[in-house]
Amino acid sequence: MLAACAASVLPDADSIGFWAGVPYDSPFGHRGFTHSFFFAGLVALVASAFARRLRAPAATVFAVVFVAAASHGILDAMTTGGRGVAFFSPFSNERYFLPWRVIEVSPIGVLPFFTRRGALVFASELTWIWLPAALVALAGVWVRSAARRAEG
Repeated sequence: MLAACAASVLPDADSIGFWAGVPYDSPFGHRGFTHSFFFAGLVALVASAFARRLRAPAATVFAVVFVAAASHGILDAMTTGGRGVAFFSPFSNERYFLPWRVIEVSPIGVLPFFTRRGALVFASELTWIWLPAALVALAGVWVRSAARRAEG
């Protein structure tokens, strides 16, 4: 679980590039390489090397970490701002958005979250990310519970 949580936020390590002078549209700019499916695969591959230590099958670690890392770019492609996500970097730096752009784009940095704009972003993320995720989790608990009752 901790590996998946880390993988889900790792793509935003590219925001350091803002302060290092990396142009936004660069392959290593914000929402570039670190938001790609290729990067998610690399992160998952590295994590699966620690499968024994994580006490899980390597394929499971790979799948969970890949989905966690890839979900970051997918959610960013649903935001109302930015220049899109380079899903296919390093093979292409073309940026994409998904057709359904309902998540308010998040400000860069910590302090902007303590403004009216930050409150709007928080409400948007609660509505479009956290609530659906909680419903999926509850459905999983319900299915597991029903399967146990059916067994015994």
